Parts: sequence; structure tokens; C-alpha cells
Amino acid sequence: MGRMLVLIRASEFAGYIAQSLCSLAPTLAHRRVWRGSKGILAMRHTESHRSHRIGWLRAAVLGANDGIVSTASLIVGVAAADTTRSGILVAGLAGLVAGAMSMAAGEYVSVSSQADTESADMARERHELATQPESEHAELASIYVNRGLDEKLAGDVATQLMAKDALSAHARDELGITEELAARPVQAAFASAATFTVGAALPLLLVLALPKAYLVWGVSGASLIFLAALGAVAARAGGSPVWRATTRVTFWGALAMGLTAGVGALFGAKV
Repeated sequence: MGRMLVLIRASEFAGYIAQSLCSLAPTLAHRRVWRGSKGILAMRHTESHRSHRIGWLRAAVLGANDGIVSTASLIVGVAAADTTRSGILVAGLAGLVAGAMSMAAGEYVSVSSQADTESADMARERHELATQPESEHAELASIYVNRGLDEKLAGDVATQLMAKDALSAHARDELGITEELAARPVQAAFASAATFTVGAALPLLLVLALPKAYLVWGVSGASLIFLAALGAVAARAGGSPVWRATTRVTFWGALAMGLTAGVGALFGAKV
């Protein structure tokens, strides 16, 4: 029993090591208006961005990555300790359930803290706009001056933006809060838990499919392939270089599984 607890702790550590990744982005349609001799010509210009995916994609990649690595590491460690197939399955299933719930709770709590901070900042900004609009106008104009506009143009821009939606203008340009990147605790929790479950199920299925003698190497090799595929899919979704994401995820996954297998070997297993 003590051996099993050590291996579970090792797999948790492996999952912690594996928690690295992501960045990524919306499709925005910009309307540009040109004035010519024949009046106004409106031209729609479409650019493809992916920053609106940051919230759920970060949580989804983290969940799937941790699901594969922590569960595969646990299976490899327990198998290396010469445990029965049923014992390996129980340990892997327990890791899947505990890991999915832990990921969901962790994401919800952490992203909720971010959302609370954003709400507090927005409430303060709303109060300042109501009580000292001139000061807020000067503050917004100074931001635009620091970005390269001359004082007159910066003042005009601040005036027009505040006339349309003062709170949104200050949220975006002063606080850095936008609707696309706002904290969404439930979305992050669901994405992380769901993808952790899918990721963890892959090495568990291998326990059922592979002979026990080949579990350590089979689960390790297949899990590295799963991780490489995850890195490639995440990179494609985020528009980042595929080789970099694939190499990063595969390297840390291999290190995590290697460390956990080493813990199992320390208990007298023959790998």
C-alpha cells in the first residue's frame, strides 16, 4: 500500500511537471471606409485571429496534457512495480477521476479569482467615471499620447470613445480587459475536466489492449505519440509553430514518465 501511495504521489508530481503550454486567438471583420470623388466606398477586410480561444484552449490543452502524462506515468510506475493488471487498472481509474475533479476545481477557483479581480476593477472604474469624468478623460488621453498620438488627437479620440461607451474604452485601454479575453470560470473548468478525462482514458485503454509484459514500454511509447498529436493540434488551433509545441509537450511527457517509472523501479521492479 505504501508503494502505491508513493507512485501516486510521483504521478502527481509528473503531472505538475507537465503543466506547461498555450497561447492563442478571434476572427475579426473590420470595415474600412474610403472617401473618394464618388462618395463613400465601404470595403470589408477580414483578418483571421485566434486570441478569443485563449481561455478554453489553455484549459483544454492543460487538461489533455495532464490527463495523458499523469495517468500514463501512474500506469507505468505501478506496472514497473510489478502490480497485477487489475491493480494497474484501479490505480489508473482512480487517477483519472481524481485528476479530472482536481483539474476542474483548480481551474474554476483560479479563474474565478481572476474574474473577481476584473469585476472589482470594473466597479472601481465605473465609480470613477461617475464621480470624476474629467480626470478619467485626461487619463485615457494620456494613454493614447504614450502610444504615439499628439495631445489634441489623443483628446479627441478619448472624447469620442467615452461618448460612445466610456466604461468599455477604459476597460480595454486602461485595464486591458476585453470581452474576448475575459475570465470564464465555468468554461475553463469544463474544458479542463473534459479533456483531462479524454487524455487519461487513452493510456487506460492500452492497459486493456496490451499484454502485461509490454505495458511499461507500450504505454510509454503510445503516450508520447498521443502527446505529440496533442501538441500539433493545439499549435494548429492557436496558429503557432507545430514543431515547437510538439517537441515541448513530448519532451516533458517523456521526462515525467521516466521519473515515475524510476520510482517504480526503486521498489524492486524489473522493467
